[in-house]
Amino acid sequence: MKHIAISSAFATIAVATFCAAGLGTAPLAQTNDSLMLAHHEWTASGYSVYPEPGRNGSNTKLTKAPAGYKPFYISHYARHGSRFHYSADDYHYLYNTLAKADSAGKLTPLGKSALERTRFLSEHAAPRTGDLTQVGVGQHQGIAKRMAKNFPEVFRGNGGKGKSAPHVDAFASTSGRCIVSMAAFVSELRANVPNVDVRLESGKSLMQGINTFDFKYTKDYAETEAYHKESDKLWKNISFAPTLARIFSDSNYVKKSVNASDFYNKLYEIHGSMQGMDAQFFEGTQPFNFNDLFTPAEELARWKAQNAWWYSVLGSCPLTGEQGVTYGKSILTNILDEADKAVTGASGTAVSGTAVSGTAANTPVATLRFGHDTGILPLAGLMQLPVANARVTDLSKLHEQWTDFKIIPMAANLQIVFYKAGAGKNAKPVLVKVLYNEVEQELPVPCGYAQAQGAGAKANCPAAPYYRWDDFSAFYRNIAK
Repeated sequence: MKHIAISSAFATIAVATFCAAGLGTAPLAQTNDSLMLAHHEWTASGYSVYPEPGRNGSNTKLTKAPAGYKPFYISHYARHGSRFHYSADDYHYLYNTLAKADSAGKLTPLGKSALERTRFLSEHAAPRTGDLTQVGVGQHQGIAKRMAKNFPEVFRGNGGKGKSAPHVDAFASTSGRCIVSMAAFVSELRANVPNVDVRLESGKSLMQGINTFDFKYTKDYAETEAYHKESDKLWKNISFAPTLARIFSDSNYVKKSVNASDFYNKLYEIHGSMQGMDAQFFEGTQPFNFNDLFTPAEELARWKAQNAWWYSVLGSCPLTGEQGVTYGKSILTNILDEADKAVTGASGTAVSGTAVSGTAANTPVATLRFGHDTGILPLAGLMQLPVANARVTDLSKLHEQWTDFKIIPMAANLQIVFYKAGAGKNAKPVLVKVLYNEVEQELPVPCGYAQAQGAGAKANCPAAPYYRWDDFSAFYRNIAK
């Protein structure tokens, strides 16, 4: 099954409504049919634009660190920002199908309007297949700006005294949209931290820490009888006929000359991708979409099947043995390994979770990774983050607990922030907290996990969203085995 996405609004509308309902700041907020119908732009699935914090007054306040603690390192993973649709053939297919029907006199007035829209996309969007849009550039610039603002201590120079430039490592997937996302992020970081020293890299040798999943290879683990039994119920609720009747004037022509499933699904995909396209791309013409070809109820039915598909392939789906989340193991291992180096470099001693004082000049204050939905989705599930940890067997109710647009919107990102306090013999245990799409997360990491469960094992436990690094590392090392 191909990646199918649905949408019905432009980026500015989608971002505002996403946060208006609190979903940008409340990952656990349940979703139901009524809410989805009121905000049908969320049915864009992975094409949803980034839910930028702070829009419409949404709460973005971060919990103050325990007394004496200051951030010194950030480990970051982000999906690329909004992009053009991934297939040039799909753009051409829609236009050619409608052009052929028009020549046969088989289009409605609305169908003729759709023809002109697909003509424009075939000519101007198809050559940009998969490219990052300026909307995507802006998403990463915004995240970088807020990171510098939220954690200024990290970027004040190694040693915390500004005597040496803060060093940042940035790694990107070999995909062009990921490389440009990295460049956009770093350019804004440099604008806010002029003396930052950044190493930029992209290459096949880095992919184990960025993305190991590939749609070209088998996904047999997700093709279980139990999953298909549930998924088929969702697909049966989808009807191509209403949309096709709005476009084509002759149902017999559609039966003989149009592959209804292919046309409908490709139209939905491109419809979703337009949410992240740039207004200026339309060269002064009125920006358009395909909202008039689908009703919210039709979009909702199609999205439920899409949401379940993502869940089966890379989510915490019990119907497929939760095997999809294992694709996050190499990424999680890389995060832990690089964090060990940062903590070691900060202390100049072996990693123990306690002794952290100064910072070596060449130790990164941040490690930035720029990858894909197929990297961050299994990572979020593997880490058992609240937004991605639901286990549902009745897929008709999946959307009430697990929604792809909350987990893998464009520019979805994970930030792990490290804190230290004291120096030398007075150094306190290193603490960490996790932000997902810039929202603090509660983790399943037990305090004292790394210690023998005896007297004092749970002494001085920090309150969520803060966790001891030794517990965090031990807990996730065990998961990433």
